[in-house]
Amino acid sequence: MGLLPLVLAAPNPAEVLSAYASLYLEQEVQVEGWVRQVGSFARFLEAVSFSHASVMNISNVARESQVERRTVYRSLRPAGPLDRPEEIEGAALEGLVAQHLRAWVAYSDAGFDLFYWRTRSGVEVDFVLYGAEGFWALEVKNSGRVRPEHLRGLESFKADYPESQVMLLYRGTERLKIGNVYCLPVDAFLRELRPSRELT
Repeated sequence: MGLLPLVLAAPNPAEVLSAYASLYLEQEVQVEGWVRQVGSFARFLEAVSFSHASVMNISNVARESQVERRTVYRSLRPAGPLDRPEEIEGAALEGLVAQHLRAWVAYSDAGFDLFYWRTRSGVEVDFVLYGAEGFWALEVKNSGRVRPEHLRGLESFKADYPESQVMLLYRGTERLKIGNVYCLPVDAFLRELRPSRELT
């Protein structure tokens, strides 16, 4: 649903967001002449929604959008019987955290940069924040419980960068420390995220 207050406060958020997306395409994109082919742009929005919170392959998005490569949001992403809700919700949760972290970086005076980390063997961490005042690695899981496999990427990152602080954000309610990994409820983390405060 993004961070649109009008949508979040609506009695039927999905319906309001669908109307908003249609209005955006009609009033903003088409009328203002931002793109020449509104149909191609609409296909692009749908295709790119499948890459939400993932590494994006521009060639694949272009092919799905039926536009050239050089031309080239949760409810905009179509869902069907082959789509598992937890996968869609997991990507949406990562996207929400990404939006908040980008805002935190933009409003902080510490000069942080936001990265994504992945090894050649496929071990990855969703977010890495690096700056003069700190070095954090964060993994986001759409789960109410912390499982050992959730910690592997962070443990690998900590082994490579022992000076970092590593954090798992999950859908549970307990604040835990498992080994070197701080495990925090994602909703509490987002509510406490302030530009003037550290992440932990």
